[in-house]
Amino acid sequence: MTRNREFPDRWPTSNGSSSGKFNGWQPNHSEPVTQPIVNYPDLGNPSTQPPQQSEKFGVGQPVANSGLNKSQTPPRQARSGKTTGVKNLLPHSWQFWSALVVLLFGSAGFASAMMLLRLPAVPNCRAVFWPTASASMRLSCAQVAANQETVPQLLKAIALVDALPEDHPLRPQVNQYIEEWSQAILEIGEAKFQAGQFNEALKIAKRIPSKSVAGAIVQKRVKRWQKIWSRAEGVYEQAEKQLRLSNWNLAFREAVRLTYVDNDYWATAKYNQLTDKIKMGREDSAKLDKAYELSRSGNIEKILKAIEKAKEITEQSYAYKEAQDLIKDSGNKLVEIAQNKLEQGKWSEVLDIAYKLPETIKVPELKSDLIDLAHALSRAESGTTWDLEEAIASAQKLGSERPLYKKGQQLISRWQREVEDVARLERARTYATSGLASDLRLAVAEVEQIPRGNPRYQEARDEIRDWTRQIQLIEDRPFLERATQLASYGSIDSLQAAVQEARKISRGRSLYQEAQTKINQWSRSIQQQEDQPYLDQARTLAIRGDLYAAVATAEQIKAGRALYNEAQSKVRSWKLELEGQQRLREAYQIAEAGTPQALRKAIRVARQVPTSTKSRSEARTVVNRWSYKILSIARSRSAYNLSEAIAIANIVPSGTRPYQEAQRQMQSWRKILAPPPPPPVPVRRPRPVPVPSTPQVVIPKPVPSPPSVVKPPSPQ
Repeated sequence: MTRNREFPDRWPTSNGSSSGKFNGWQPNHSEPVTQPIVNYPDLGNPSTQPPQQSEKFGVGQPVANSGLNKSQTPPRQARSGKTTGVKNLLPHSWQFWSALVVLLFGSAGFASAMMLLRLPAVPNCRAVFWPTASASMRLSCAQVAANQETVPQLLKAIALVDALPEDHPLRPQVNQYIEEWSQAILEIGEAKFQAGQFNEALKIAKRIPSKSVAGAIVQKRVKRWQKIWSRAEGVYEQAEKQLRLSNWNLAFREAVRLTYVDNDYWATAKYNQLTDKIKMGREDSAKLDKAYELSRSGNIEKILKAIEKAKEITEQSYAYKEAQDLIKDSGNKLVEIAQNKLEQGKWSEVLDIAYKLPETIKVPELKSDLIDLAHALSRAESGTTWDLEEAIASAQKLGSERPLYKKGQQLISRWQREVEDVARLERARTYATSGLASDLRLAVAEVEQIPRGNPRYQEARDEIRDWTRQIQLIEDRPFLERATQLASYGSIDSLQAAVQEARKISRGRSLYQEAQTKINQWSRSIQQQEDQPYLDQARTLAIRGDLYAAVATAEQIKAGRALYNEAQSKVRSWKLELEGQQRLREAYQIAEAGTPQALRKAIRVARQVPTSTKSRSEARTVVNRWSYKILSIARSRSAYNLSEAIAIANIVPSGTRPYQEAQRQMQSWRKILAPPPPPPVPVRRPRPVPVPSTPQVVIPKPVPSPPSVVKPPSPQ
């Protein structure tokens, strides 16, 4: 934006130019400004410039610091020389002289205007008194300032020329410069806007005078910036909202919309920033999901790993608050587990958890209390009075302001009761060392004073059970020993006496089960001695064949007796034998008729004899005999009636010895009744005629005519 030093000022002259042309304004780009104007004094308020300042630069007055060379002759002197040189050569016509006068005066005016409007080559703007400065000086200094292309210098340039009145002849040109310089300022603001410095761009735009000709352009540009920036912020906020909801795809869709915003800062830097946040959000979300999964397991090591996972999420992440909540919840869960372990007396696990609590869980006093109480529990674990008193003293160090003060007081109360219980247990054990029943009863009475709910109550109950068992053994062992001695004689009376002696040991006593076992053995021996004669007699009767008497004798042994199962087994076998004999007798009675049908029925009944009985063999023999008899009847019947013989032979049952013989006999009889059909006459098949491979012409042979037959004459 270099200004031509030969650009003339359009300030009006005193006599004015009739043509209105300014031919002296010739741009020359070959002459650069060699002395930039920087840091010149304040220009003052241009609006205070007196309106008469234009009259100081009339025609015929030289412009200070003009750019004319010394070799140039002023226009008025050149005109005078020409008039003298041609005086004698021109005619004395008035028309000629009139035209010459007009031409000379016009040339002089034009030369004066050129001298008046020519700008100085290097204006000294710092030495100018601006209230009296000419328009050309203002315009020249304004262009020099604008050439630096900075906002302050461009604003100074506008202020220099914007002070000219609206009716000034140079006002249209000044307005063009003001618009040009305002555009330059706006372009600087646009660069700031595109770089993301929205407020700085607005400040730059607002420094342009609103009343200048570029005011509308500035307002339009500012509205455009505000609209673009507002739209970009809305898109970014929507993307952040989706990020907080972990909607990664929707967030990325909003991020892509930023690339369509007419702003480099939002389309590149903020877009990259948003995509980085989405990527970080995805990674942090995966870490947080894994941390939640570990935290829900309830395992101490996994909870600690969950805390470490959550600590990896930085403050820049949208999941940071959720991660911190997870760390806090996991820490509280660890503390809760430690307190439960403290309740259970597992002091080593309490210490392990307390020492592993991360520093991010800001519970130093709670951690210290857990460690102190765990150490107190470790001292109390031995159960001695001395260690319990040491544990009480350690727990009493926790003041009322400490987090686990109430827990400490509970343990103190428990250990104090335990000290009393330990004293009772020690006295009771001293009584029980003698092993006497009376001393054992004293020991039981002593520990029975320990109430339910005291720390050593269960231990006291265990001791009571042990000492009570010892007392019962001492009291009941003589009964069992006397019963065993009586049973050793083996007689029924001695065994019954042993049972009565053992039954003195009541239910619930220590030796009750042992006594009942011996009572069952002795009772079985008594029953065997009582019932064995019945079983032996039944066997003798069965050998003699009196099965009915044997069954009746064995059934005298009642259910629940020692020999009952054996007797019932014998009774079942004897009853089967009786059943087989009964079936065989029925078969004999049926077979006495001697007919084929009676024999078939007798065979069917005989086959119902049980297989495990002695009658089964006899039944098999008679079945074969009766089958032969049926076959014999069939053969006898074949002499006069083969059909009936076949029907009778068909009665012979399968599985018997004559069955196959009967089948062969029936087959021979059937052949006699129905002889086989004659063999079929063989059918002579026509011989196939060979088909020639190539067609041949067959000449038919003459067929001889048949001989004539003379019919006999028909009778008249």
